[in-house]
Amino acid sequence: MTFSRNLGVLKQNSLPSLVQDELELMFRKGKFTPGHPLREATLATQLGVSRGPIREAFRSLEEKGLVTVEKNRGVFVRVITAQEADDIFEVRTALEKIIVSRIAKAPDCLHNSGLPQLLSKATKLAAKADFSACHALNIQFHERLAELAGNHTLLNTYRRLVNELSLFRQQAHARQADASSLKQSVEDHKALLEALSMGDQKKALKVLKLHVDESRKRLQHILS
Repeated sequence: MTFSRNLGVLKQNSLPSLVQDELELMFRKGKFTPGHPLREATLATQLGVSRGPIREAFRSLEEKGLVTVEKNRGVFVRVITAQEADDIFEVRTALEKIIVSRIAKAPDCLHNSGLPQLLSKATKLAAKADFSACHALNIQFHERLAELAGNHTLLNTYRRLVNELSLFRQQAHARQADASSLKQSVEDHKALLEALSMGDQKKALKVLKLHVDESRKRLQHILS
């Protein structure tokens, strides 16, 4: 594996944050399963850095709730329980209501957002039952909406919740062979984007509620 950025020309004090970003990207893409041990030496070799930046990145990832550190055992990808995921869903729903409401009041921000193109790709991936790649695009869709909402504090909080929930989704999708949930998720996103583009806040919130509720039920059912 190679690092997605050219680290050779960057200063040493930039490495920990870059390594952290790279590891978070790997989490989102499902490269690590819940409970998976993370070895400093192995990741340092994979990313082409020393073990120091890896160690610092682990501390940040622990603070973000993505890894757990067990004394005398090492660092492991956090395992999200069904109850924890339900709690995250509750907070995420509240944040997404704010996001949707802000965008619906200023739909012009959707121009040149790249969201239609993203959904087109997601449709093809869902048809192929590519859980990992489609899941990553679904995250991008919601995160892009959070960016367009124009509230930096909201965006940072939302990203943390999505990263945590991503662990739960990967865990759940590993137990599901049916791609129907992927296809439904993409269709929900299309309906949400259409409502937002028209500035229809009421419809957008309705679509969002159905989307989140169904997603919540599906994942809870898989892990029950």
